[in-house]
Amino acid sequence: MSVEQAEGTAEITVKNIGGIERASVSFDPGVTLLVGNNATNRTSFLTAVMAVMGSDRAALKGDTDEGRVSLSLDGQSYTRELRRNGSNITTSGTPYLDDPTLGDLFAFLLKDNEARRAVVQGADLREIIMQPVDTDEIQAEIDRLRQRRDDLERELEEIDSLKGRLPTLEQKRRDLQQQIEEKKAELEETEAKLRERDTAIEESQKEKDEMEQKLSELQQKRGALDDIRYDLETEQDSLTELRSEFEELSDERSELSDAPSGELDEIESELNRLRKKKQTLEGEISELQSIIQFNEDMLDEEGFLSSLEVDGTEQKALTDQLVPDETMQCWTCGNTVETEQIEATVDTLRGLSESKFQQAQDIDEQIATLKQRKEKIERNRKRREKLDRQIQRIEENIEQSESRVEKLRQQRDDLTDTIESMEAAIDEQEDEQRSEVLRLHKEANQLEYTLGQLENDRERIEDEISSISETLDNEERLRSDLEEVKTQIRELRTKIDSIEQDAVDEFNRHMDAILDRLGYGNLERIWLERLDTEVREGRQKVSKTVFELHVIRSTASGTSYEDTVDHLSESEREVTGLIFALAGYLTHDVYETVPFMVLDSLEAIDAQRIAKLVDYFEGYSEYLVVALLPEDAAALDEAYDRVTEINS
Repeated sequence: MSVEQAEGTAEITVKNIGGIERASVSFDPGVTLLVGNNATNRTSFLTAVMAVMGSDRAALKGDTDEGRVSLSLDGQSYTRELRRNGSNITTSGTPYLDDPTLGDLFAFLLKDNEARRAVVQGADLREIIMQPVDTDEIQAEIDRLRQRRDDLERELEEIDSLKGRLPTLEQKRRDLQQQIEEKKAELEETEAKLRERDTAIEESQKEKDEMEQKLSELQQKRGALDDIRYDLETEQDSLTELRSEFEELSDERSELSDAPSGELDEIESELNRLRKKKQTLEGEISELQSIIQFNEDMLDEEGFLSSLEVDGTEQKALTDQLVPDETMQCWTCGNTVETEQIEATVDTLRGLSESKFQQAQDIDEQIATLKQRKEKIERNRKRREKLDRQIQRIEENIEQSESRVEKLRQQRDDLTDTIESMEAAIDEQEDEQRSEVLRLHKEANQLEYTLGQLENDRERIEDEISSISETLDNEERLRSDLEEVKTQIRELRTKIDSIEQDAVDEFNRHMDAILDRLGYGNLERIWLERLDTEVREGRQKVSKTVFELHVIRSTASGTSYEDTVDHLSESEREVTGLIFALAGYLTHDVYETVPFMVLDSLEAIDAQRIAKLVDYFEGYSEYLVVALLPEDAAALDEAYDRVTEINS
């Protein structure tokens, strides 16, 4: 990605910064070279640029207590003032950036820049890339969303349970409606018989009222009994469902056998052992490759030069000299040995190297298998823990439900005895003459009461059906909310992963491109690998992502082998550090907020490669300012702006 250059000039004025007393420099968009020998205030000027951007890297001139940098850019003015306060330096003003973190890490590339030095110092590359990201805040938001997700899943589980109950309720409503119709018909028939009997029998109002009172009380008791029976039936249905769910979960739990004690520790121990073994093999392979390459080079050199030696006492024919001897002096022990013997030894070393490479591949397969086993054990463990919690909750609910069922049965039995006693008392007051009328009254009374209870039951069931329907109406919204929460969790999880992967991809892409341009002999590739590894934090082991830097070289015969970062030349290390800083610069879109990129201390890189490097960096920043020695600057494009004198 390249940044479109803006029109306009940036002007920076410096007073009493570093070794500069006074200086003013104008920059056009693009590349500006600060050309001069050492001790010509080039670095001081670069730190002044950084200071007005917002960095705290600038220092005051030694003989003054106040300094100032100002920037005029796009019609706006920015200032940074430095003041000595005892042994401390305080700053004030209005710099370009409120937070200079991104600039300090990835745009202000002086010699001691943290990202640039990370490769040389073996620092945690992933930690440097992620410094500007508040991973703790992201994790806290993930935890909050997980809780919301769990709540929504519980609500949806309840809805699924209600779905199973709805058909049963609807069937009960249909049954009740049929019973109501039947009772209405019975009541109408009984009332017709009563009307016929009332004309034949005269009763005193007092006797009738007394009997009606007793019948009313009996009706109330029967109503209470019906309520208890309904509650008992409902509770028994609930208990049956709980027991069914308990059996299903118990069956699933029994299928998930517990992992053998200590198996995870054994797997982790074996993984650590295999990783160490692989690391040892890779070191041995690297050493063998170096030894093989050295011997191949020596065989090529000795085999040719020794054949051209001229004897001081004998004049051999040139054709005889071009035929190599079958023996040569060993460069390790000094003895004369047959050339074929040394070649055979080199072949043996090659075979040993290939054998160890195969061993390393076998170890990779073992590591992958162990990781899969470990993940399966952890998944089963989490599922078992969840099932155990659910089973425990259901057991508690079953115990509570059984207790309620027992209590309701006792209430039902007690109330049944009471009703039977009341009915016996009423029967005793009836005489033969009124027995039929009373029987019809009791029957009608019972039918009215039963009809009322049936209608009440139907109403309760309809209310429950309505409530479930309203809850089910929320299902689509809840599922939508759940998917949205899951999406947010995935986005937050992948945000960190995406930044890490982007940084790795940017580094590998630009490292391949720059090595292709600079041509470092047998340096075939330098690349970053993003790995997940287990580390111990206190008593626990946690997963941690690391960036591992690989160096690939090739032999004269074209064989590739992995080298170490320690074997990089100073020039190679400097280029690698600069590309790593560029990867962070592009990953975090630093060019959108920081208009200046500065480069300094490139002397370890030869002039031709510096020219190609600056040419590669051109266009990624609106203003690229590079400090160079005159002999290095001579190799760069003459079209670049040059500042050869900084006033002081």
